[in-house]
Amino acid sequence: MLPGVTTTPSPTAVATATPAVVVLPGGDLDTTLAYFVDQLGFRLLSISPADDPKVATIEGHGLRVQLDRGIEGGPGLLRVPLSPTDAVTPGERTLVAPNGTFIELVVDDPPLDIPPLHPALVVTTATESGGWVTGRAGMQYRDLLPDRLGGRFIASHIAIPDGGPVPDYVHHHRIRFQLIFCHRGWVRVVYEDQGPPFVLQAGDCVLQPPGIRHRVLEASPGLQVVELSCPAEHVTLLDHELALPTSQVRADRDFGGQRFVRHEAASATRQPSWLPGFNACDTGIGRATDGLAGVRVLRPEPSAAQTSTPVAHGGELLFLFVLEGDVVLRLSGSSDEPTVHDLHEADAIAIPAGLPFELVGSTGDLELLEVALPAEPVPVRPHDKHR
Repeated sequence: MLPGVTTTPSPTAVATATPAVVVLPGGDLDTTLAYFVDQLGFRLLSISPADDPKVATIEGHGLRVQLDRGIEGGPGLLRVPLSPTDAVTPGERTLVAPNGTFIELVVDDPPLDIPPLHPALVVTTATESGGWVTGRAGMQYRDLLPDRLGGRFIASHIAIPDGGPVPDYVHHHRIRFQLIFCHRGWVRVVYEDQGPPFVLQAGDCVLQPPGIRHRVLEASPGLQVVELSCPAEHVTLLDHELALPTSQVRADRDFGGQRFVRHEAASATRQPSWLPGFNACDTGIGRATDGLAGVRVLRPEPSAAQTSTPVAHGGELLFLFVLEGDVVLRLSGSSDEPTVHDLHEADAIAIPAGLPFELVGSTGDLELLEVALPAEPVPVRPHDKHR
């Protein structure tokens, strides 16, 4: 709050108030003004005094700027957005105005940058990880993929220990893929065009398609969720105009080639898994992403013997998170890593393509969250190279 201001303006008042102004040194005002208007596309709003101009106010690219030849200080930096089709001379994306202001020409809404995949075996245990850190909206984060597989993926174990209302805001993400899986407790959320707020219980999950507006409203004490996104570094954008829930329901709306999915564990059915000795509860995310990614909950087949034959996949990602119970991960053909890992609740693994592995010695209550890209893991012969 500004000094001396005791009331909070309404959203309408904020929207109709005179815009704030960025003030920059004017230098030789005539030359500087001509540059901003003729070269950068700003328009002149005011200039004074008429007989010997000292101050000019200009507007453009969503910004209001005041050029004042009577002030001193740093020249400042302006980032001017361009459409992807605007022609810019190679090497001239950083310019200098006559008053010394640096001008960076940036592409507005550039294509999403998906870093190249750096496949690796990652085993992150709950006891050996780097611990919890405070992230957005006061939530606690634990890193499940510390090396990010080259920046292509991020997986986080997120907790809200105290529960209650969450200081979140309507926002969306620039992403290729994003999953939220409720591991413990419950969380109340609301999504654009998906009806009134609803509660995710333990075992439920949602697919958050690119650009869908949403908000976390309330959580139970001890809430824990698993979030997996691609790419690892992505932008969170606030939407101050949209109120949720929206007045209409468009359950089949397309968001960047994907549809919103709310999977409820209570109504799930099970089917055989591609992993021998396991069955799977499919969440429908594979269909909603047109085969990009699949999400399933795996359990041991009660009547089947645990697999003793190594298997390998040929996909981009195979990520497993232990929801309940214990299991042993046994690797073959990996000279750089231990061949056996005892896995317990909240441990996570990422297995690179072509690496043979087995899941053996599981307890009866074992449940694994499986996230795979593409949606259906492609079994390959052990030691086959992923292309």
